[in-house]
Amino acid sequence: MRSYTITEIWEIPIRINTSLLIFLPILAWLIGSGQQIELYAGFIEGFTGVGFDLSRLRAGAMPWLIGITAAVGLFVSVTLHELGHSWAALRYGIEIDSITLWILGGIASLKTFPKEWDREFWIAIAGPITSVLIAAVCYAGVLVAPTSLHAVRFVVGYLAVTNLLLAGFNLLPAFPMDGGRIFRALLARSRPYGTATRIAARVGVAFAFLFAIVGVFTFQLILLLLAFFIYGAATTESRSVLLDELLEGITVGDIMTKDPPTVSADTTVEEFGDQLLRDRRSIHLVTDDAGAVIGVVTLADLRTARGNDRGTTRIEDVMEAVSRIESTADAFETLAVLNQSGNANALVEENGELVGVLSKADYAHAMTVRRGFGSEVAG
Repeated sequence: MRSYTITEIWEIPIRINTSLLIFLPILAWLIGSGQQIELYAGFIEGFTGVGFDLSRLRAGAMPWLIGITAAVGLFVSVTLHELGHSWAALRYGIEIDSITLWILGGIASLKTFPKEWDREFWIAIAGPITSVLIAAVCYAGVLVAPTSLHAVRFVVGYLAVTNLLLAGFNLLPAFPMDGGRIFRALLARSRPYGTATRIAARVGVAFAFLFAIVGVFTFQLILLLLAFFIYGAATTESRSVLLDELLEGITVGDIMTKDPPTVSADTTVEEFGDQLLRDRRSIHLVTDDAGAVIGVVTLADLRTARGNDRGTTRIEDVMEAVSRIESTADAFETLAVLNQSGNANALVEENGELVGVLSKADYAHAMTVRRGFGSEVAG
């Protein structure tokens, strides 16, 4: 689903996902309809000791006003929670790509996540601390608000309760939630970062299955969505850390394919098929009439030309226009860039001169070697 930037705070884009735009009216209706106001009023009274005149809260359009205000206030609280993470990250010099609000809350996207356990600990715990501070402010607000402002006291009390619940729920060790990251940080004090990540990810997956089971038996769609999110995010980050470990200390120049064969842009697909058999290389540089490299072509690119078209379709029509990277670039960081851009290949340069080509096959070969000989193998 698409996300829309609504503002910037500390030069961090604040985005709203389409899922939230759909969910907010539903949440407002859930808060303001039926017996929910009475239920929440009971929670708030138990938490703050302040009672409410339920007849006033249910009068006329008041339930819908309460529902809308409370729903918006909740996601403002979520934004502040994510800004807590962002503030801590900025203190360590870590840039923030964006904060995105969606159906399950918010996500602060850090450009890099620190491997130092203490930095990860403070960045992760800053969010729940922020939520507890918001709850404390709202708690005080309920106590000092005039008794005549029933709706205001109800909404502020609702935010006090929900922010405390938000902090508590986020502290569950369900990686990659805040509690899971705190758990990994504490594990990383005495274990390698990769080992700590794998342990935290396994615990996260266990929580995902628990949420899924509870969600099925209680018909809670939110818990099912949360289970899928935690499972996917935990396994993805675990794989990412494993890749980082395998590629640690390796540059693009260490794994690139040197002196790749070339093919003219005017060559037909059929002619190129014969050349592939002779060269026994799956990736070729594409050159123009002047001999300049204008792209790359692989065996997979030929699938766009079928049957009789192969005799007339030129390589220029099926080649990939790829980016150029320096041979000294970090291999893992470059892989992340390639994945984000959707490109599978890149041209490699050294001091402005073309020295090779980088493909997913090069990464696969490098990781196979590292797995076989261990991470102590030099790049």
